[in-house]
Amino acid sequence: MADHDTVALAEAWADLWNNNLEQTPRIVAPGFVSHAASLFGGPAEDNAGRDVLDSWVAGAHQVFSGLHFDVQLGPFRDGDTVVVRWVARGTYTGAIPGTDPAAVGRPVTFYGTDTLRLEGGLIAEYWANADSLWVAQQIGVQQVPPLASTTSL
Repeated sequence: MADHDTVALAEAWADLWNNNLEQTPRIVAPGFVSHAASLFGGPAEDNAGRDVLDSWVAGAHQVFSGLHFDVQLGPFRDGDTVVVRWVARGTYTGAIPGTDPAAVGRPVTFYGTDTLRLEGGLIAEYWANADSLWVAQQIGVQQVPPLASTTSL
């Protein structure tokens, strides 16, 4: 069982993703860095700053109205690392070009695992792993762009 502070942090993290951006300065370090692959795959991109996180959260809520995240498993803590498994549900708004127009208004459910590195009790680093292929299938993505060629994987 995780300690009270870890549980409270995980709940606040879910609350932030539920569009309560007032949580950001409370739980996220000023030098925050996120590592996440784009919606349709590819290598992870690093983004820095609380404002980038807030934009990401707000954008997710534009794509999926009524978007709500629930912690499904965890939090699990090992030293300065916290891991949570979540489920998210929302309704697709049609905001992504190249999706099936019939998908507008379609309920969408997806799952993911967040790994958070803490520094001084705040979230300093974030690795996101979400089932974006399932999201793409649910909203009727017509074509996933090809993977850019790389010299090594």
